[in-house]
Amino acid sequence: MRHRLWLAARAIALGWAALLLAAYVVERPLLNWLGHLLGAAWFPTARVALDCVTLAATGWVVGRLNRSGALLELLAFAATLCFWDFGRLLTLNVPWLVRLAVDATGNLRYLEGLAFAAGNSAILFGSLLAGWSWDRREPAQPTRLVS
Repeated sequence: MRHRLWLAARAIALGWAALLLAAYVVERPLLNWLGHLLGAAWFPTARVALDCVTLAATGWVVGRLNRSGALLELLAFAATLCFWDFGRLLTLNVPWLVRLAVDATGNLRYLEGLAFAAGNSAILFGSLLAGWSWDRREPAQPTRLVS
């Protein structure tokens, strides 16, 4: 049990380090450059696309550096993402999504925004999972020429 907790804590720490490094060092400068190049109409699309790449890279780091671990370590890291409003860093905002779901129960005009925000969050978490699973396959066995 202690070993599992250690692996989960390591995955969380490595995931946050990779996420912050990728977001601040790579994504933000690239987004500023692309924003000027593409214009204001394409900026939100470019931002979500770069967020997907950032989360996929973070998932890959978590999966690559925790080879012995299963999906549990990635889920532990993903759970920590659910408590933060990332503001300008990422378009992932689960606390706002929960508030929007509560508002949608009282007023149906929020349903369209809720569906859009839930789809966006699903794509971003899917990118994290896709990055984690990128290098999880077993290595190929060498071909034997002689039986």
